[in-house]
Amino acid sequence: MDRQGIIIAIDGPVASGKSTTAREVARRLGYLYIDSGAMYRAVALRALRLGVDLTDEEAVSAVASEAGIYFSEKEGRLRILLDGEDVTEAIRTPEVAEASSHVAAIPEVREALILRQHEMGQAGGVVMDGRDIGTVVFPDAELKVYLTASPEARARRRHAELRTKGIESPLPETERQIRERDARDLQTQTLQSGGLYAKDAVVIDTTRLSIQEQVNTILSLALDRGARTSGPSRG
Repeated sequence: MDRQGIIIAIDGPVASGKSTTAREVARRLGYLYIDSGAMYRAVALRALRLGVDLTDEEAVSAVASEAGIYFSEKEGRLRILLDGEDVTEAIRTPEVAEASSHVAAIPEVREALILRQHEMGQAGGVVMDGRDIGTVVFPDAELKVYLTASPEARARRRHAELRTKGIESPLPETERQIRERDARDLQTQTLQSGGLYAKDAVVIDTTRLSIQEQVNTILSLALDRGARTSGPSRG
């Protein structure tokens, strides 16, 4: 198979800026962007809509295996489709975010989505972000990055993001949810991939970095590893 470019794996906790950064890196390189977190959120949304008990691992796994999850690009924006419906905005609520953390802890769900993610990105020329991309999905990625930031900084970012979407959530509550999510993700990743990030990942603390600074840092690393800019992103 002819490779269409290198694979860039960007991992990090919630609200570390990885999705926004990954999208822009992909755009600048002309690469395909794959939002792995959105896939887990889509499964969570489907489970919630069907009234499935999130503690019933077999039932949630069935939801994941039957879900039709696809990415498309519309007017320059990545859209996620669930069973033919555009759920790009619907998966960004606090309720779905909370549910997705539980969903992602189910091994069978992770296995199903990791297989899909690997199929999407194996040709190369992709930027994929998540929590175990560099350790599980693409352990041989040419560039692995782990973005982190303090819980306080990440809570402020998520709070501001939610407000722009008309969702009001008290800042202390947002921070509490982030810390709880971190604890669950730490347990899940330690059990399933051995740690938060790959040993050869470049760790970048984004607490005091702008998105553009994050993008420029990763682009520089990517170019050092053989990436070439190629115009508009693939879709």
